[in-house]
Amino acid sequence: MTTSAKLPPWSIITPFVAWIILAGSLLTSASLYAVLLTLALFGGVLTAVYHAEVVAHKIGEPFGTLLLALAVTLIEVALIVSLMLAGGEATSGLARDTVFAAIMIILNGIIGLCLLAGASLHKEQSFSLRGASTSLATLAALAILTLVLPNYTSTVSGPYYSPSQLSFIAIISLVLYGTFVLVQTVRHRDYFLPAVAPGDEEVHAEPPGNAVAWSSAGLLLLCLGAVVLLAKALAPTLEHAVAAAGAPKALVGIIIAIVVLLPEGVAAFRAARANRLQTSINLALGSALASIGLTIPVVAVISLVTGWSLTLGIDAKATVLLLLSLFITSLSLGTGRTTIMQGTIHCVIFAVYLFTTVVP
Repeated sequence: MTTSAKLPPWSIITPFVAWIILAGSLLTSASLYAVLLTLALFGGVLTAVYHAEVVAHKIGEPFGTLLLALAVTLIEVALIVSLMLAGGEATSGLARDTVFAAIMIILNGIIGLCLLAGASLHKEQSFSLRGASTSLATLAALAILTLVLPNYTSTVSGPYYSPSQLSFIAIISLVLYGTFVLVQTVRHRDYFLPAVAPGDEEVHAEPPGNAVAWSSAGLLLLCLGAVVLLAKALAPTLEHAVAAAGAPKALVGIIIAIVVLLPEGVAAFRAARANRLQTSINLALGSALASIGLTIPVVAVISLVTGWSLTLGIDAKATVLLLLSLFITSLSLGTGRTTIMQGTIHCVIFAVYLFTTVVP
């Protein structure tokens, strides 16, 4: 991606077309319209990636990757909250399922494909070990405290926290994520800065002007909003398709999570192919951290205000997969260099996760 004085017309038109098609879904329920929704969805994803790269090039790393992670997560949180308020207590496990799916997709799917694609082109890639270890340690603490520990507390039986425990964990989540953002952007920003590859035209290109950058920021938000709402509009079609195939309903949540994470996934994949693995890792782990650190406190407040029980603990199979994913990721990112072997391992674990979801 190279910057210019003006944005290309397609990057301006596509977000508005996506919203028009989304509005059209309110007027018709024809099955063929789902094809148009799907095309608008992928158009929105690709356009979001373009605008994210423009903004990232303007503000520099790691602020660019942090901006994309926060934008996607905030819209994802808004979607979860709207579904919870509409569905009532029956959706008490929605936040847990969404966060767990996001972690598995990021740790194994996105990171695996990035390592595999990058190593296929460049054989061996390097990144900042200090930045990766900081991100992964924070993610491990958040994941275990929010998704595993609720199964082993005794004040309330089952995969729940008591109101006081839930309030405490919500505060802890904000403290951990807030401290991570401070470390990433201020105190130890150098841990997360990518090494500049020789001849990297995108890095050395002249940053866009303020008008272009602000336009891209606004269009990025339009694209991300359209992507999430288009995914929600396609959910009933997905549910019917999954039910017709005899697959578990949990597969719908995974598909929607994959769609919501597509802008970050595509941006991370492109960075890995351009030999900027540090940017890929910043995007992937930053997205996982934002997903937990922002989602859990918000849904905790909703639970406390409404009096609904919030299901947070995952089952035994999911716990094994989560611990395996964290362990393998710590080994893969534990040397500061990666090869095709690490990418293959992560992709295999992701395949196992998908397969055991369809065939429990």
